[in-house]
Amino acid sequence: MTIDYHPNSNFNKRLVTFKIRSSKLLNIMWRQRWIYLLILPTVIYFLVFKYGPLWNAQIAFRDFKPLLGVFDSPWVGFKHFEAFVTSFYFNQLIGNTLIFSVAKLILGMPLAILCAIALHETWLKRFRTFVQTTIYLPHFLSWVIMFGVLLVVLSPGNGLVNDVIKRFGGEPIPFLTSPAHFRWVVILSDIWKETGWSTILYLAALLGISPELYEAAAVDSATPIQRIWYISLPGILPVIMLITLLRMGHILEAGFNQIFVLYSVPVYSVGDIIDTWVYRQGVLQFQFSLATAVGFFKGVIGLVLILIANKIAKRVAQQGLF
Repeated sequence: MTIDYHPNSNFNKRLVTFKIRSSKLLNIMWRQRWIYLLILPTVIYFLVFKYGPLWNAQIAFRDFKPLLGVFDSPWVGFKHFEAFVTSFYFNQLIGNTLIFSVAKLILGMPLAILCAIALHETWLKRFRTFVQTTIYLPHFLSWVIMFGVLLVVLSPGNGLVNDVIKRFGGEPIPFLTSPAHFRWVVILSDIWKETGWSTILYLAALLGISPELYEAAAVDSATPIQRIWYISLPGILPVIMLITLLRMGHILEAGFNQIFVLYSVPVYSVGDIIDTWVYRQGVLQFQFSLATAVGFFKGVIGLVLILIANKIAKRVAQQGLF
């Protein structure tokens, strides 16, 4: 078999095109070398701590033994995935995780949007700064500190809420150890802590809307509600869709730090989520392969949900993540 190396052959044409494009790309990269140098630490971080460990994710399909190493540990296929899916706690874990994640999304997002619009509409700058700082401050507190605050507020002995209940003749409620109340404590405390952060994002999107649109609406005698409905909300719709899509990818992550700090044995039935179960089974009991398999499972489900949500968002709002 012979190859035609004639100057006009398709092979040589493609080769010349490739060289030209490569030369242009190298020239562009050289002109922008300082930008690439600036992002180099971030790229190295992701390569080392994000993409590098993916190679060892194969222990999800092995019966991993630390003394044997990754490659010498026996291959067991989908054994650990089956162990998790057929576990007695599987339905309970999935249910609790989805309840926390969906409730935080459905209740927290509208509240953050409402706060952002209210701050954007107010003319009192000092009041806006005070409110913005007040609702944003809890985001910087760890859940350990938040747990101490919740104890002061919800403690059955001398908590502020229970003091009010007892003054009206009621019985104190153990909010943090009561299965009937624990979920609401988790959901509302997360909204309290993180609403300020989401509000900042939506407020930044609102500030990016052209003031000329509001001026034109004022000339047309539009009411504040009409300005919000026809200008503000459509203006921040891309940000709303982006945040929703990103949250969908983490729908099976209901907040390990929060649950781990707040929950206890009496509320395992309503508070135990996938991550806390993996911590007990995979880390404390050294079942590393099981923990990796569950993480792999969560990643696949998250990817599928992002793809579905992105497709729906493109059809409904003509906005998508990609």
